[in-house]
Amino acid sequence: MSLWDRMFTFDNYGELLGLLHNSIIAGALLGLIGGLIGVFVMMRDLTFAVHGISELSFAGAAFALLVGFNVVVGSILGSLVAALLIGVLGVRARERSSIIGVLMPFGLGLGVLFLALYPGRAANKLGLLTGQIVAVDDPQLIWMIGVSIVVLTALAIMWRPLMFATVDPEIAAARGVPVRALSPIFMIILGLTVAMAVQVVGAILVLALLVTPAAAAMRLTASALWVPVLSVVFGTVSVVGGIMLALLQ
Repeated sequence: MSLWDRMFTFDNYGELLGLLHNSIIAGALLGLIGGLIGVFVMMRDLTFAVHGISELSFAGAAFALLVGFNVVVGSILGSLVAALLIGVLGVRARERSSIIGVLMPFGLGLGVLFLALYPGRAANKLGLLTGQIVAVDDPQLIWMIGVSIVVLTALAIMWRPLMFATVDPEIAAARGVPVRALSPIFMIILGLTVAMAVQVVGAILVLALLVTPAAAAMRLTASALWVPVLSVVFGTVSVVGGIMLALLQ
């Protein structure tokens, strides 16, 4: 048997692919939304803000798991609280770094505490950290589709003014763009995206999902058109391709 045959097998590939159709759809949604949001994350230097939001999203999901509440809702609420705190209190870079530095250990500590108090299965605890890419059920997918529609609609409405405010906030403010108002609004959108991603890839890998595709695209081109396009392509191929490749193991 060759090395290729030992590494990959197509036995029952079609049946496995059918079982994971929800996961593939979820991965495509994450690639699309993460690729678009990631462009602004990189341009606005919010890389560690993503990590801070994911930690509080993890804490919200862990608390919901502990009290028997909807984990997706708990994750979204945790993300929105973190996003609003960073957006409102962290207007300047130094202030934002301080807020994130407080949120990261606070959210992680709360999440670990709630998981330690949770008496249920260990798999549920681990899933909040590492994700459950192969266990996306129909209700979870419906939540993800709903959040994706909200995020895409908001980005379509505010893409041009947000890009203007990101590239040159002083001139944008002089032209009448509501720069200060756009910051917390974008943070809310980012919070929704992080909450959606935590449900699938876990709190640990959210940073890679929202940063790596956009960072790679920016290394290849500086075009305002091709950066988001390539970022979406990289993100979608990485997530969906990773799932389909894993089925060959």
